[in-house]
Amino acid sequence: MEGSTEYQGQLVVIAYSPPRSPVLLTDKEEGQLPPEEVLDEAVPGYRAPERKSLLEIQQLDPDDESLVKYKRVLLGPLPLTVDPSLPNVQVTRLTLMSEQAPGPITMDLTGELAALKNQVFVLKEGVDYKVKITFKVNKEIVSGLKCLHHTYRRGLRVDKAVYMVGSYGPSAQEYEFVSPVEEAPRGALVRGTYVVTSFFTDDDRADHLSWEWGLHICQDWKS
Repeated sequence: MEGSTEYQGQLVVIAYSPPRSPVLLTDKEEGQLPPEEVLDEAVPGYRAPERKSLLEIQQLDPDDESLVKYKRVLLGPLPLTVDPSLPNVQVTRLTLMSEQAPGPITMDLTGELAALKNQVFVLKEGVDYKVKITFKVNKEIVSGLKCLHHTYRRGLRVDKAVYMVGSYGPSAQEYEFVSPVEEAPRGALVRGTYVVTSFFTDDDRADHLSWEWGLHICQDWKS
């Protein structure tokens, strides 16, 4: 179920995701899926609407004063200068937030992504948590941003999640998306180390960022 609203001058698409089971080990498949199949799973059979550039949108009905004002509110203040070498979408951080944690668990996505494979982020079993994604849009409006996480253990996929982030216009400020509350799995069977493959994409199936990282589910935050 999907709707839209205006937030800080941007059209944001809000999608409802049904509650996911707090228990992993429910969706076993052999091996990690290639990116194309991951995107096909995310929105099967979906065709993105025709995309218009920011300039095309700004030039629509220039004599309609009310529409011009609406577009000014919708698009918000645009960056004065943009480095042409920058990508349109930059994902800067992913944070696991839990009120029961000693502090936020943040991974920096602006550096060497390969190094994240060697880091293990600890999540205590049974706690409530949210996922916060911080990103920038630099040049053009981007539609239907999605963040996908596929979780593997011993080479088998044991969990998958798709967060519908929304549609955003360029801005000098970073955006933040926070997922609904989820519960970490619990029990002896699910404790251990996992590999998470994450993708940040959109309706055009652009690969804005993909990376792997380690997650350890344990009895205690210090394990």
